[in-house]
Amino acid sequence: MDDEELAKIREKRMAELRDRFTPKSAPMAGHTAVLTVDEHSFARMLQEHPALVIDFWAEWCGPCRRVAPIVDELAQEFSGKVTFAKCDTDRNQRLALQFGISAIPCLILFSHGGVADRVIGALPKETIRNKIIRAFGVS
Repeated sequence: MDDEELAKIREKRMAELRDRFTPKSAPMAGHTAVLTVDEHSFARMLQEHPALVIDFWAEWCGPCRRVAPIVDELAQEFSGKVTFAKCDTDRNQRLALQFGISAIPCLILFSHGGVADRVIGALPKETIRNKIIRAFGVS
């Protein structure tokens, strides 16, 4: 194979991964949506959602794939109390730099626009749930 063929294969595979792991904005029936946040929507998201958890992730990150279903489950569990969103750090590098994210997955819990806590790494669901309860006073 030449370099051009490899580049096309790599590009196709990246598109497939992006489609597979990019959070969808619209909820499925009976499912609370995990929103997508980027550099353009970030400030608005903070203003509109006083209890916000943002999962900073990347499509190539194995631990991020392990945390993704946990985030989905917690979004369902805390529906109406806490908003959940995902931010692709590869596409939003300025946000990642702004918050000093050097390891992913990194969940940042924002309370009324300020950082209340962080969860770094693929931690168990119960650990993440407890941090959310403490940060936002929800159950």
